[in-house]
Amino acid sequence: MLSPVKVLVVDDSPTMRAIIKARLSDDPGLSVVGEAGDPYSAREAIKALSPDVITLDIEMPKMNGLEFLDKIMRLRPMPVIMISTNTQKGASMSVEALARGAVDCIGKPVSGDFEGAFADLPDKIHTAAKANVRQKSPRKVVASKNDAAYQPGDKVVFIGASTGGVDALLTVLSTFPRNCPPTLITQHMPPGFTSSFAARLNSTCAPHVAEATDGAPIEPGRVYIAPGGSTHLEVEGRLHLKCRLSSGKPVSGHQPSVDVLFNSAARLRAKAVGVLLTGMGKDGADGLLAIKNAGGHTIGQDEKSSVVYGMPRVAAEMGAVRQQVGLPFITRKILTHCQVAEQSVA
Repeated sequence: MLSPVKVLVVDDSPTMRAIIKARLSDDPGLSVVGEAGDPYSAREAIKALSPDVITLDIEMPKMNGLEFLDKIMRLRPMPVIMISTNTQKGASMSVEALARGAVDCIGKPVSGDFEGAFADLPDKIHTAAKANVRQKSPRKVVASKNDAAYQPGDKVVFIGASTGGVDALLTVLSTFPRNCPPTLITQHMPPGFTSSFAARLNSTCAPHVAEATDGAPIEPGRVYIAPGGSTHLEVEGRLHLKCRLSSGKPVSGHQPSVDVLFNSAARLRAKAVGVLLTGMGKDGADGLLAIKNAGGHTIGQDEKSSVVYGMPRVAAEMGAVRQQVGLPFITRKILTHCQVAEQSVA
């Protein structure tokens, strides 16, 4: 039998630490090996206990979770799951943490709902324990040399991502030209977090990035993020494309689902470009195959550069991936395939 995943719980609230520990104790595959009330105690616990995964509160005394996360990623990279309040500030800080190297995030219980608190935390920890966590280096945002001259053709880009996707999407979109191909994205995130994520992308990327709204026209120079929560993002129309937010049950275990987005993209045939990035599970694999079978182009992130090589692995094994590419080169592949024929991307 495999040894249980060793977890260190870091939170300044003894009550919150007790709730997290109680939730994790129900899973025989997890073992809480220690607790810490602040980053300084956590630092000593990491040295003494060598945990496999850390749950880290964002707002703590002495040193906040973001500062401590930076130190972990620089000095001893390991999987970290951020615990935050379900507020706008908490969501914004969680997105920042994911950009700095945290594997995942989860919200604290609201309105005293301690019985149902952290229901999906055990699964997130199991996923985090398999993550390919590397030392973080500063991201260089460099505009395309042909940013002003780039002219997209008639293709539309569809991107799906999950665990590790925030950092991956920041990498992909940071060098998109201002007049990029219209791009629709489904990233698995908790409800309320995608608006902060869209704002983060919009502040660092050349194109306009926002949460998708129902009926929004799909245009070059714009990136649309599927809202987290109770809807799926789809593309609708033929000549005049629009975003459609559809209700319904989770698909492939998720809402919004990458498969739903990709299956709608397949209706565009050769105009669709599907890109499947890092993530646990198989959401998006069936949809990427549908895009390929309809004549669209498909790209999958490779194993070496994926935080979790799950979704793109399943897609590759199904034969859904035309090009398997390392994360640093995905932007160039997208832009080259979407440009008008007579152009080249420097």
